[in-house]
Amino acid sequence: MPPNGVKPGSKRARQFEKIKQSVQEQGRSESVAEEIAARTVNKERARAGESDEASKTSLDDKSSGERGGERSGTDRPKGRTRKQLYAEAKRLGVDGRSTMSKAQLQKAVDGRK
Repeated sequence: MPPNGVKPGSKRARQFEKIKQSVQEQGRSESVAEEIAARTVNKERARAGESDEASKTSLDDKSSGERGGERSGTDRPKGRTRKQLYAEAKRLGVDGRSTMSKAQLQKAVDGRK
């Protein structure tokens, strides 16, 4: 359910659902996914002047897109975090994933795709 002040079917409601789904695909629980999505949508609403109140951090800090984009570049060696790789390995049913390093998880996950 989108945060208060967001009308069903609006751009922000669709944004909320997309973020929530993306976070769940990373292996997070529904409640955590909803919290992350709500915080992201609320920050974007504040930055766009769509909310009644906005914290200084919401207005002056990096946008959600900039922050998320820090790790998303494919030309960077970091790629996905170990936590993201572990969640994907769990979803794919990779055996022995709990003792694997980040590099081993990367190899196992990429080999299964």
